Amino acid sequence: MTPARIMGLAGVLACVCLPARAADPKPDAATKNANIEVNVYLDDKIKADSALAADCLAEGKKWIEKNAAAAAADRKQEPELFKDRGGYSFERKYSERSVVDGRYVSVLRDDYMDTHGAHPNSDVNIILWDTAAKKRISIRPFFTETTDNGPTLTAMRKAIVSALNAEKKRRGAGETATAEWYKELKPTLLKIGAVTLAPSTVSGKSSGLTFHYPPYAVGPYAEGQYVMFVPWETLKPYLTPEGAKIFAGARPKGDADEQQ
Repeated sequence: MTPARIMGLAGVLACVCLPARAADPKPDAATKNANIEVNVYLDDKIKADSALAADCLAEGKKWIEKNAAAAAADRKQEPELFKDRGGYSFERKYSERSVVDGRYVSVLRDDYMDTHGAHPNSDVNIILWDTAAKKRISIRPFFTETTDNGPTLTAMRKAIVSALNAEKKRRGAGETATAEWYKELKPTLLKIGAVTLAPSTVSGKSSGLTFHYPPYAVGPYAEGQYVMFVPWETLKPYLTPEGAKIFAGARPKGDADEQQ
């Protein structure tokens, strides 16, 4: 066999043996111009629920419009920001976190933003979706009371701070386990943190609540995101019958590894 044929055969074998590269996912909504590139993605599990998908997509499109308008205004005021670095870059991903009782879907909403600052930034928020009512809800139905500074939210905050202190110590960041960094963490539904129903070792149940904090929320940017878990047993005294129905079991180890 000639050297040329050997090299050609080697090339064919290389093509056969190498795995095919997956194509980048196509955004479900997007805008790209000189000012900004912004993409919104819904995972396949969310797309399988038409009402939830429509809700997320409507919100995502509003987010696109808002940031596109802000980028256009920034370019008009400070064109030099865009001269060498191009437009801003934004991305939002909606992903299913858990489904509890075949009804309650926890959705994570992860945002990435690069507006030519010192570094890009990120944010995290959640949607708790009731598939029976086809609407967003809060955790109120699961607790006997959720008044500001009341016993339920006070107990939640105490458990979160304890978990944060332990996690910061584990990360070697104990110097930021202070009241100053936790001052915005308040015992109110709007200030306690973005909360999801954690999956459980018992099928269809939740093992408790996970609270999601983006960079800067409870620590400096370098510490990244925190995800704090509060087991349902800690909150058992405050559960309604509906809450008692959906909580059971323990947090799967795989979930803890993935979220921390």
